Amino acid sequence: MSGELLLSTEQIRQLCDRKFGIGSDGLILIEKSEKADFYVNFFNPDGSVSFCGNGSRCAVHFAHQKGIAGSVVSFDAIDGIHSGSVSEKQVEISMRDVLNIVERDHGLFLDTGSPHLIVLVDDVDKVDLLPMARNIRYCATYKEKGINVNVVNETSPDSISIRTYERGVEDETLSCGTGVTAAALSVALAKDKINEIHVQTRGGKLSVRFERREDGGFGEISLKGPVAEVFEGEVAI
Repeated sequence: MSGELLLSTEQIRQLCDRKFGIGSDGLILIEKSEKADFYVNFFNPDGSVSFCGNGSRCAVHFAHQKGIAGSVVSFDAIDGIHSGSVSEKQVEISMRDVLNIVERDHGLFLDTGSPHLIVLVDDVDKVDLLPMARNIRYCATYKEKGINVNVVNETSPDSISIRTYERGVEDETLSCGTGVTAAALSVALAKDKINEIHVQTRGGKLSVRFERREDGGFGEISLKGPVAEVFEGEVAI
């Protein structure tokens, strides 16, 4: 990872701004790494740093397209080393092991590189997500560090639908990779014979594969789905 911040927090906020910048749910800098092929430095629109599952998949795709790395890569991130692979338009990355899923007042809590709260509902499309999620995110328990809030419903024994409110963005996003992973593992708790969950987000379909650890947690976790380039351009900072 580079020792210096290449962009200021204000520049990051400006670039992510949907009215006065490019507009995005985050900004990724691909930097040199002594431990892996590259370092994925992800910033939320408010300038805070976190791990981003879908952002990392996009970074793997970008690095492959630009010749920075091959179709099978390793990358470093804020939560450690990950592997990634590119096959046609599908990109798969490894995720950190999840050792604990804790039941809290508002739902199930787990950390998949970013902290997530999973709330099981009958139908995600009927949830008034923003007020509900903001009440949780800004309550005394989570106000200081924030929390990502996900509403989830099962659509079949191995499929779920999800909507996510992301901290840092402070709004609903169309697809959150760490949230998808958290939701899949939460549902998998009660499904001993299933090792893959298919997830429908508002931005598309993803899948999460995993193995059960002897200590009750999950390991060998991977997140897989499509990646598509939207545009290429230059911007003056």
